Amino acid sequence: MITLETLDSISAKARGAFLAIGNFDGVHRGHAHLIRRLRALADRSNAPAIALTFDPHPIALLRPQTAPVPLVWTDRKVELLKEEGATDVGVFRTGPWLLGMTAREFFDKVIVGLFAAGGMVEGPNFGFGRDRGGDSRLLGEWCREAGMEFETDIPTETNGLLISSSRIRAALAEGKVTEAEAMLGRPHRIRGIVTHGAARGAGLGFPTANLDGIDTQIPLDGVYAAKAFIDGSTESVASAVHIGPNVTFGEQVRKVEAHLIDFDGDLYDHHIELDFIKNLRGSQKFSSLDELLAQIENDVAQARVAAQ
Repeated sequence: MITLETLDSISAKARGAFLAIGNFDGVHRGHAHLIRRLRALADRSNAPAIALTFDPHPIALLRPQTAPVPLVWTDRKVELLKEEGATDVGVFRTGPWLLGMTAREFFDKVIVGLFAAGGMVEGPNFGFGRDRGGDSRLLGEWCREAGMEFETDIPTETNGLLISSSRIRAALAEGKVTEAEAMLGRPHRIRGIVTHGAARGAGLGFPTANLDGIDTQIPLDGVYAAKAFIDGSTESVASAVHIGPNVTFGEQVRKVEAHLIDFDGDLYDHHIELDFIKNLRGSQKFSSLDELLAQIENDVAQARVAAQ
């Protein structure tokens, strides 16, 4: 990963790279298509293919009240962009030094001055520079004037609609995790650290890991089948996940609780990542403990099958 906090020089091996710039939130199928196209053009010129992104999202500084909850954390974004073909990923540490540049200044100082880019690939709706003063059309003109290759990538669609980070957020907000997966190209993932809860699940025979510190979008309240990954392991554990307050017990605090099926071990202070596979049902209040236990048993049975 290349960390960009100033306009100081960068590694010589990054000079002459082909670039794609964007927030790449979620690294969805549309982003993947763009990165693969970037790699193809870069390989043709025997040059690196570098994706440039931002941490935090510029809107988080410019209009924090409207900033979207991220779909993916930065380190995972870097990992996913590389999986799609980026030779490396540059991460701008977003601040006034960057946000104050006009589109022309950004082109001259970053694309030409810092990277001496050999070419670029962007989507048709790309905007850059202060107040988004530059767009793909203008960027293409400047690239060609500078003797650089430029390509506008074709937007990716699903069910006749463009794939976008905002559509994925909307799907998750409605609990439609399989719809989100279709746009992402993989299940939506969250991460958290296991903290102490009421231990009520253990008393019922279904111990749960209570996740805290979640920094990406959490789906709608309900019960989901998921795959759990403990401390970065590539081996998953089928899980039943409840999101929301435990209304049966009069609680009002929204929580994320994961029951790792057939898992035996202490998970406190361990890090868990959850891939959401299927929405099993909505959140509900039960009239008796027996009714709750019967439903939990059914949830776990469904999750065991869905998340294998």
